Amino acid sequence: MDRREHLRTLLLGGLAGSALLQSCTPETASSETVAMGPVPGYGRTPEEQARDARLMAESFFREDEMAALTALCALIIPADERSGSAVDAGVPEFIEFIAKDMPAYQLPLRGGLAWLNHAAYEQAGLPFAEAGAAAQTALLDAIAYPDPELPEEEQPYGVQFFNLMRFLTLTGFYTAKEGVLKDLQYDGNYPNTWDGVPPEVLAEHEVDYDPEWLAKCLNVETRHELAKWDEDGNLLT
Repeated sequence: MDRREHLRTLLLGGLAGSALLQSCTPETASSETVAMGPVPGYGRTPEEQARDARLMAESFFREDEMAALTALCALIIPADERSGSAVDAGVPEFIEFIAKDMPAYQLPLRGGLAWLNHAAYEQAGLPFAEAGAAAQTALLDAIAYPDPELPEEEQPYGVQFFNLMRFLTLTGFYTAKEGVLKDLQYDGNYPNTWDGVPPEVLAEHEVDYDPEWLAKCLNVETRHELAKWDEDGNLLT
């Protein structure tokens, strides 16, 4: 199993159960987004929206830092036959936003990128982004595997930085469409399209639906209508 497969396995566990609910999947896939009007108490407040806009307008990383960050993200999750790379998913921009939104990340990220560029200069005479694949891989191989006998705070500085970058890169990639829809191929749940237990399962257990209840409970054409009950609690429609 290669590195990318290991990363994918970490994310699949929590999604696999829902992804297997085949009966919840519509016959034809659609990327249509349902329009939704304002809902009181839901979504970003005006103050939060203003703060988001301010953070998006700012830049934290310098050009050389962003170049190293982008190269590192591309090496952690490169493109393959299933999906694009972390860079294609916008992970460098995601990490930039995290650094602005959560300032506690700023010093570890800036210090780590400075360390990475310094190490690349010592090894290849070039900044990390320009050091070439062989030098980049050799440098990362030395910091990608923490000592299992040491707690996080006692790991070498480069190892701690790579752990942080691996965490942020996976978080950004597997919360983006590139990671979720393409790499994991997870489409999510499709509510209100369940049309009952599959016929082969019913046949296996020698049971069937009552036609009256089938019309009342499993008619997808009327799924948006409110159910009606009589005074004795019997379902009418």
